[in-house]
Amino acid sequence: MLRRLLVVLMVPAVLLLSGCGYNTMQSQDEQVKAAWSEVLNQYQRRADLVPNLVNTVKGYAAQEERVLTEVTAARAKVGTIQATPELINDPQAFAKFQQAQGELGGALSRLLVVSENYPQLKSDAAFRDLQAQLEGTENRITVARNRYIQSVQAYNVTLRSFPSNLTAKAFGYQVKPNFAVENEKAIAQPPTVDFSQPPAAKPN
Repeated sequence: MLRRLLVVLMVPAVLLLSGCGYNTMQSQDEQVKAAWSEVLNQYQRRADLVPNLVNTVKGYAAQEERVLTEVTAARAKVGTIQATPELINDPQAFAKFQQAQGELGGALSRLLVVSENYPQLKSDAAFRDLQAQLEGTENRITVARNRYIQSVQAYNVTLRSFPSNLTAKAFGYQVKPNFAVENEKAIAQPPTVDFSQPPAAKPN
């Protein structure tokens, strides 16, 4: 008798939960986490390229100390931020992370622009390989970030829509921060280097 009563009570409860957006929120939250993990993965890939890139440039252009220092400092700043899953629930921490990544991207762009002044550096096979890897990584970052943006948008729309907004309020769910539109263009711009000029002859 008790079992039958429990079954009778559970049926409307399941129907209520399925219609309140709870399951959708759980699914979308997992999508956001997966998309964020891929963003971090690609940012880490970029950070891992920085030391080799800096050392290669330094071998040909040690006098560009200011730019080399900027890149190294920007990478160090990125490394100080704990990129935990909780970061995507903290708008201030997310903004700090975004700013640090933007600074690193900008410093790398300036470094590659400076390399234009050193034909021997541009013709170095190691530098060309690192530059190609960096450009490929920047493209992957853009793709991963766009997927995160879309996942967060879907999640936030669910949290703000009726009746799922009532469920979100009842369970304490909050909208997640997203990449700022005003910074997106600057951050998403991959570094470009013009290799159209033939390398100068090495001095005797």
